[in-house]
Formats: sequence, C-alpha cells, structure tokens
Amino acid sequence: MKTLDTAFIGTKNILDLAHRKNARVLYTSTSEIYGDPLEHPQHESYWGNVNPIGPRSCYDEGKRSAEALCYAYHRQHDVDIRIVRLFNVYGPRMATNDGRVMPNFIQQALNNQSITIYGTGDQTRSFCYVDDMVSGLISMMNSDNTNGPINLGNPAEITMRSLAQTIIRLTNSESELSYLPLPEDDPHRRKPDITLAQKKLNWDPIIDLETGLQKTIDYFNKI
Repeated sequence: MKTLDTAFIGTKNILDLAHRKNARVLYTSTSEIYGDPLEHPQHESYWGNVNPIGPRSCYDEGKRSAEALCYAYHRQHDVDIRIVRLFNVYGPRMATNDGRVMPNFIQQALNNQSITIYGTGDQTRSFCYVDDMVSGLISMMNSDNTNGPINLGNPAEITMRSLAQTIIRLTNSESELSYLPLPEDDPHRRKPDITLAQKKLNWDPIIDLETGLQKTIDYFNKI
C-alpha cells in the first residue's frame, strides 16, 4: 500500500505544486512498466506485459498510474511534464542493502560468499552507469521538444550468470554461483530501445559495463 500511495499520491502532490508554481516536472518512471516484456528491445510505444495483481504489481502499476496522472495534468492543466523510463541504474554511492542485484552480487563477491542467482541465470538486464543516467536526466529536463516518455538506459544486455562471473573476475573472488527459484513475474529479458533518446536528446550512454563495474567495486571496497 505504501508503494502505491507514494507512486500516485506523492506524484499528485508534486503535480499540484507544479501547477500552482508553473514549474516543470521531471518524472522518473521505470522499465518495470513493461513488466515481463514480449517485445525486445522495449520501445516506448510498447504497452507492456504486466500482471496487474501479481506480487510486483504495486510497483509496476504504481508507476504506470503515475505516468497517466502526469499526462492528465498536462492535458487538463497544461503542466509542463517530462517522463523518463529508467533501466537499471548503478554506480558508486548506491545503497548497499536495498536488494538490487548489483550491490548483492558485489558484496557477496567481496566477502567470498556464494553469489545468489534467481532462476537459471539466463535472464537478462541492461545496466546504465549513474553518470550516463544523470546526463540523460539533465538533457530531458532541458529539452523543449518532447514530453516523453523516453527510455534512458544502456542497451548492452547481459545475463545474470555473466554478470556474476564478471564481478567474480573483477574482484578476484573465490565465490561460487548458487541458484534459487525465479520469483513470480520476474522479467526474463530487459533491454531498452533508446532511439528516441538519441534523436530527441542527442544522448547515448558512454560508460561500458566493465568500466562502471570497476568504479562501483572500488567504492564498495572503501565503505
């Protein structure tokens, strides 16, 4: 309930304030609105494959409803909105204990613990380094030629098994891989189509995964 409240009521509060102050709003949506996609890569025109009552639905549907709310305020009150859909951001100073795959894998590797992979390890994600993402967000906020939504992410796709093996190599870890069942509705593939970002924002990610991983591992080693 808190997730849904924050997604909808929190966004409504921001939109009400933007309406009163004539301010521009940049809404950070998510690749999760595509659910477990049947289209690859995912273009902004794809409506997604979301289970509306599944265990992940409070986040997925919360973000989808917030996008709808942004456009309702834009159409009815002329609120100046920008919507971006973020794909798997990572980098130094990310939270170490929020359950995301990148900090989990890195911490397990640094501690020579078994790296926990859910499912077969063949499912994919596309990871975008934080500096690239910030650049995209600034470009979107300053853009006057689109309201979005626009995908922001790195289209380099990697399996969870390959990610774990790369982190083991970069950390010189003795970790081994362990496997648990894939959670219900967990996406099998995730890759952004960033054609719109390239055309509308003149934006492309420039930090490759290994470079970004090394910077992130260096940060985790210091804390």
